[in-house]
Amino acid sequence: MTTIPPGATIGILGSGQLGRMLGVAAAQIGYRIHVFAPESGPANDISSAFTRAGFHEADELAAFARACDVVTYEFENVPLAALSAIADKVPVRPGLKALEVAQVRHVEKAFVRDLGGRTAPFATVDSLDELVAALEIIGTPAILKTVSLGYDGKGQARIDDPAQAAEAWEAVKGQPSILEGFVTFSHEFSIILARAPDGSTTSYPPPWNQHRSGILHLSSIPAPAEIASQWTEAAALAGRVAEALDYVGVIALEFFATADGPVFNEMAPRVHNSGHWTIEGAETSQFENHIRAICGLPLGSTAPTALRVEMENLIGDDATRWADYLAEPGAHLHLYGKHEIRPGRKMGHVTRLER
Repeated sequence: MTTIPPGATIGILGSGQLGRMLGVAAAQIGYRIHVFAPESGPANDISSAFTRAGFHEADELAAFARACDVVTYEFENVPLAALSAIADKVPVRPGLKALEVAQVRHVEKAFVRDLGGRTAPFATVDSLDELVAALEIIGTPAILKTVSLGYDGKGQARIDDPAQAAEAWEAVKGQPSILEGFVTFSHEFSIILARAPDGSTTSYPPPWNQHRSGILHLSSIPAPAEIASQWTEAAALAGRVAEALDYVGVIALEFFATADGPVFNEMAPRVHNSGHWTIEGAETSQFENHIRAICGLPLGSTAPTALRVEMENLIGDDATRWADYLAEPGAHLHLYGKHEIRPGRKMGHVTRLER
């Protein structure tokens, strides 16, 4: 692959905070970014150009592609048709295959299972009758999730008793879904892996991820021993997934640490919330390594820069305490520039380093 040198323009599909942090990393090594999205968002504050248009607008997409030297995306729900429309005009990294797999939950789980990964028991359900039948096989407790879209606990319903089937089916609005059985685990963690065009990879130490109300609250390293002992196996699976997808960029796989080894939960074909600690906590952040990968530059070191690193998400009103975080020794505040605070909304994060 030909290296895309600094001074070039990187197109980003999506205008959220991940695009913003990608743009900051790109600017640090001399790239410009051009954001394409249906609405203005945090990424626009630091972009060189912005195209506000729908992902279905072919003429706008084509003009955007012509203005960019490479295109990436900051969220996994970009319509495949949008990528297909520009893939012959500009390099798109990661490619379409990653989205084809990640956008459909049962396809994703089967894909990872076929590569040797462990998954929770699951079944696709397209009707209430199918949900009732699946519950008889998988049992309860279980989680019903829509097969596409949904994140941070959205598009999901917990089922503790088969009698709750109709209520859960109504909660997901009768959309095609997947029923997942529960897994007994001690901790949740993730593997953040970067893969270059030549197939070389590097991964970060796995953070221990702690959630509140289905939203990531804390990610910290070093991880407890229960996670550290499963790092090698989980990272090897992430490498196989990236290779099978012919992936270029940063990919995240989430896992449960169980007595039988790591159990795959889900993947994100992009930079990931649980990797935000790497901005100050690693020699090369996940965002810079994504930019390096898609531009054909050498991947950077993923070694930690501190003995302990903790990233805390600032959800809703947490962000109003910005003065407290700024006054805290060893803390690094990141606010995303969102104009409206809402309950459950990620407004920023703070990273704490212990050296």
